[in-house]
Amino acid sequence: MNDTRQPAVTEAVERLRDFIERHPRLAVLTGAGVSTDSGIPDYRDAAGAWKCAPPMQHQQFMTSHAARQRYWARALVGFRALHRARPGDAHRALARLEDAGIVHGIITQNVDGLHQKAGSRRVIDLHGRAEQVRCMSCGALRMRHDLHAELAECNPDWSSMEADMRPDGDAAIEADFSAFKVPGCRRCDQGIWKPDVVFFGDSVPRQRVVRSQAMVDEADALLVVGSSLMVYSGYRFARQAAGAGKPIACLNLGRTRADALYALKLEVPVGAVLAAVTAGFTGAGRAAS
Repeated sequence: MNDTRQPAVTEAVERLRDFIERHPRLAVLTGAGVSTDSGIPDYRDAAGAWKCAPPMQHQQFMTSHAARQRYWARALVGFRALHRARPGDAHRALARLEDAGIVHGIITQNVDGLHQKAGSRRVIDLHGRAEQVRCMSCGALRMRHDLHAELAECNPDWSSMEADMRPDGDAAIEADFSAFKVPGCRRCDQGIWKPDVVFFGDSVPRQRVVRSQAMVDEADALLVVGSSLMVYSGYRFARQAAGAGKPIACLNLGRTRADALYALKLEVPVGAVLAAVTAGFTGAGRAAS
C-alpha cells in the first residue's frame, strides 16, 4: 500500500534513509525543485499548475522572428542569474550519494548543469544544457555567453536592464521587442541560434531516452526529486520503473503526475531532507561552493 501521510522533516529523513538502505542502487530523476534553493525559480505550484505563462514553444521559436526577439531580449537579462547559480544542498547530497556508491546515476530535466558543478559524474541532461547554443541550419555550436556578448553589443540599451528572473534564464519583461536585433549564424549566413535545449513541444533526442531507460533498468529503485512529472519526457521513467516492479520514492512539495505509482512520497523541503539523509554516508564529497 502506498504511504501518503505527510511527515515531519525528521520522520521524512528516517523513512528516506530506510528506503535507500533497502534499495542501495538508485536511479534518480530530478526536476526544477532541486534547483530552487540555488535561486532558480520553478515552473509549477503545489497543484501542478503553471505559476506563470508557459515557456516558449519550439514551433513558435522556429517560425516567428518576433518570438525570437522576445526570447533573446528577455534571456539577455534573465540568464545572468542562471549563470551565477551555484549548487544547493540537494545537488551536493546527491553527489555524496554517488560517491558512496548508492546513486547509480541521475536523469535531470534541468538545463542548469548544477548536478555536474556539485560533483555528480553520471548525469544525463535529458533536456540539454543551457550554456551553449546551436545553429538550427548547419549545426554549429557556440557558447551561450559568447552569443550574449554579441547580443549586448547589438542592443546596448538592454545590457544594464534588471528584472525578476523566471525559470531557465527567462526574465519577467513586457516591452516593445520589435527593435531588438538578433544575429544569425555567421558560419552559414542564415541559421537561427537556439539554446541547445529541448523546448516545450520538441522531442528529447532518442539516444538520451535510451540511455535513461537503461539507467532505470539497471537500478534497484527510482528516486524522484523536485519534479511534478507533468511532462511526459520525465513521467515515462516513472511508468517504466512501475511497470518493471521497481519501487519509486518521491521527494517533492506538491502534486505530481505519478502520485499513484509511489511506494513512498514525502512532501518536504528536498534540500534539507537530502542533506540530513546523506550526513551519515561517507564519500569524497566533491561539492562545489
